[in-house]
Amino acid sequence: MATPHIAAEPGDFAPRVLMPGDPRRALRIATDFLADARQVTDVRGILGFTGTYRGEPMSVMASGMGAPSISIYATELFRFYGVERIIRVGTAGALQASLALGDVIVASAAHTDATTATVRVPGVSLSLAPSPRLLVDAITVAGDAAQVGPVLSSDYFYLDRPEVIDRLAALGTLAVEMEAAGLYAVAAAERREALTVLTVSDHIRTGEAMDAVTRETRYEHMVDIAARALLARPVVGATGSA
Repeated sequence: MATPHIAAEPGDFAPRVLMPGDPRRALRIATDFLADARQVTDVRGILGFTGTYRGEPMSVMASGMGAPSISIYATELFRFYGVERIIRVGTAGALQASLALGDVIVASAAHTDATTATVRVPGVSLSLAPSPRLLVDAITVAGDAAQVGPVLSSDYFYLDRPEVIDRLAALGTLAVEMEAAGLYAVAAAERREALTVLTVSDHIRTGEAMDAVTRETRYEHMVDIAARALLARPVVGATGSA
């Protein structure tokens, strides 16, 4: 059955999903990492594919930009398509001097300036965090090849707030992106597993930035860590269908 935003049939998605923001990056990841990949949805140009990775079923689907967009797609995948685990694979702007372009971040928490942390339980700001098992698996897979720590999921791509960035950086926040908090909130609500693994595409402090082509293509290390983390443990009770 199709949902308002996904035109796939029951069983079209694997229980494990890699989720980049950009539909073109989703196509590249499906082509480069999955065997026998087939397209299963393209509503509004948001592409989804299913194939196998190391012999196990795995899907790739774009999320679009921002917490509202990823929240829609993650909810429909978890609730209607039997998906058990989603790892967001995207880009981020670094805040720490220890990070360079191309470095990989595993997001152990997601601060946010959106209502994502406050709307579900009135009077409470939720701690938005990934699945502990997925986090441990990604750290194990990555070893010393990734930095682990909190990120900021911001609703404001162009808003200039240096004082906020300075305070977040002083508290150990590694980078800024736009989707992790939304994904973590949905996974908690749907009682599923989620994680965010990021590649540093620009540096807030130095002004360094990848060009558009590099942003689309320099993802291999990040995706390898995420895909292997998805496979690290069996998926219990997943049917792969609605």
